[in-house]
Amino acid sequence: MDKQNHTKMTEFILLGLVDNPKMKQLCFVVVLIMYLVTLTGNLGIIVLIRMDSQLQNPMYFFLSHLSFLDFGYASAIAPKMLENFLADKKTISYTDCAAQMYFFVFCASTECVLLAAMAYDRYEAICNPLMYMVNMSPKKCILMVAGSYFIGFLNAMTQTISTFTLSFCDSNIINHFFCDVPPLLALSCTDTSLNEMVLFVFATVLGIFTSAEILVSYTFILSAILQIRSVDGKQKAFSTCASHLMAVTIFYGTTVFMYLRPSSSYSLDQDKWASVFYTVVIPMLNPLIYSLRNKEVKNALKNTGSKFIREPLKYRKISSTNSSKRYQIQQ
Repeated sequence: MDKQNHTKMTEFILLGLVDNPKMKQLCFVVVLIMYLVTLTGNLGIIVLIRMDSQLQNPMYFFLSHLSFLDFGYASAIAPKMLENFLADKKTISYTDCAAQMYFFVFCASTECVLLAAMAYDRYEAICNPLMYMVNMSPKKCILMVAGSYFIGFLNAMTQTISTFTLSFCDSNIINHFFCDVPPLLALSCTDTSLNEMVLFVFATVLGIFTSAEILVSYTFILSAILQIRSVDGKQKAFSTCASHLMAVTIFYGTTVFMYLRPSSSYSLDQDKWASVFYTVVIPMLNPLIYSLRNKEVKNALKNTGSKFIREPLKYRKISSTNSSKRYQIQQ
């Protein structure tokens, strides 16, 4: 009977964030602005890193992938979220729900591992500066990024398959604004203890190993910074990892709050608002953190901007010169 009901499930209804029509309109405008900033910021960083020769080093190679992941999981959530603010019937098909969960879990868990890889990169840059380009060779960077994507793929496949093999026979109403694992587990009419254990194990393993690697890296980084005698040297060393440390604090703080808790402590109404932070706010903040606090990125932005300004002026100057020459010939 469970299997029959499970196969008949064709769509879910997302309750969303708010019920008040005026609040829906306000939320739509706010989320739309944040999403546009997210798209512009992350795609801008990717393009900037590709174009500027000064940003061709391991740190910015990792940053470009971080921006890609932020763009990915914000785009997996925000468009449907914006649609549901204005729609009368907030439905999502069974297939789209599974796809949304997969891409969100894939991007979020990959980012978790990538942040740990970026911490190791900062360790090599500060603690072994003379051997930095040797230790962080292009091949090694590619392997670290590929490993991050593989772990994200493995986690996403496991969570999505284990969740959507459950039976949803009592109701198809999801008390959330997107298809996340905890609200779907709460919706299932079958025993979810194994799924909860899988979710907790993956979250714990990812959290413990990546946070331990980040903690160890920053312990060595702090020790190296304290050994620097000049104040300017200390500030310069700290500035190279301040942006990453801020991004790590925001990301891990929210993730730990959301997933490393027993199921009895879940409050879906409260968690919906916390989810807004890591699905919409964090992808918007990361490019701002790395661009506003990083001198190299700011210089690259200025150089690229001035280049785009100079090119049209140069073109107009050449065009006016050619026009004057043609005018003289005609005379």
